[in-house]
Amino acid sequence: MNSLDHSKYFFFLGYLALLSMLGFIATDMYLPAFKAIEETMQATPAHVASSLTCFLAGLAVGQLLYGPLVQRFGKRHSLLLGLLLFAVASFSLANSETALAFNIARFFQALGACSAGVIWQAIVIEKYDAIKAQNVFANIMPLVALSPALAPLVGAFILDISRWQSIFLLLTALALLLMVLTFIFVPKEKAMTHDVIDSVSYLDLFKNAKYLGNVLIFGACSGAFFAYLTLWPIVMEQHGFAAKEIGLSFIPQTMMFIVGGYSSKLLIRQFGVEKTLTAMLICFGLCVTSIVLFSLMLDTGSLLPLLVAFSIIAAANGAIYPIVVNCALQEFTQHAAKAAGLQNFLQMSLSFGVSSVVALWAASGEVAIAWGIVSCAMLALVGYKIRANGTSSGLIR
Repeated sequence: MNSLDHSKYFFFLGYLALLSMLGFIATDMYLPAFKAIEETMQATPAHVASSLTCFLAGLAVGQLLYGPLVQRFGKRHSLLLGLLLFAVASFSLANSETALAFNIARFFQALGACSAGVIWQAIVIEKYDAIKAQNVFANIMPLVALSPALAPLVGAFILDISRWQSIFLLLTALALLLMVLTFIFVPKEKAMTHDVIDSVSYLDLFKNAKYLGNVLIFGACSGAFFAYLTLWPIVMEQHGFAAKEIGLSFIPQTMMFIVGGYSSKLLIRQFGVEKTLTAMLICFGLCVTSIVLFSLMLDTGSLLPLLVAFSIIAAANGAIYPIVVNCALQEFTQHAAKAAGLQNFLQMSLSFGVSSVVALWAASGEVAIAWGIVSCAMLALVGYKIRANGTSSGLIR
């Protein structure tokens, strides 16, 4: 690869990274502006907080929307449509005068963001062979972990120098930039025939054991981490920590997720995909065991063992995600967008479900986290067994 091709490749990776982070950026960048939005719209905190719920609902619905759209109209047109919807909704958010209009626009903003979250994975699967795609996923997915940490900081900076509306104007500009880059990096496609469009249903995806097993692992590992994210601030409050210390406690997990993602590339080169995945799941299981030990059996009075265990789980997840996502989508290379949409929908649903359940027992603190993570670990084991015993369906390969 000469220097020019090398530069084009890294620009392309930057484009894919922006697509992968768009939903997370839109989710979190406006969080510091809640109070300012309340004052501008004379709304209650509950009204503004419900905008996050509306966004999550749009994300869930949108995951299943773009697979069929890509089959009908191709990746380029579907992505442009989604980014245009995101841009229009973001501009509407900047000009909203009531909480109702704001929440409706947030829902449609999420629908638009889903196009980027689904289609970037399909682009990778259809552009590269399995080995190269694995490398691309391992490069990009750790960057996604930075989005929830950096987006609120960017939002707070904008709020310091301008009004909250500027946050959504920046998101509008980002969507327009991605549309321009889509014209450059995503080529036109020939229309699919009806035979190809209708050849794979969502039920067919579920029937593929390797796909289902990988998706269950992805969703279970994500759910375990969301069980921790949901209640960890409450746990730290129960142990007398201040808000600043709570915020700092999330830094180790973010850094370890990135370390895990980039380490997986080295491990795969040395030991192969299957051995690396098995080792990372064993590491995940050992951390779950230690969490159970320190949460349910031992009373050390310290949160440090749990923080260490959660950080190692984050590293394991950083290595696991690129592997299982790539392996799942490789089962349906010609229908990668549909497979990615269902995969993301199930991952979000499991994460949302686990988060909601552990929140019901928030007063139990780390005990609730432990039981939530144990449940997810059992589901991950089921996914691993299904994955190991399954064979490719032969539908698309």
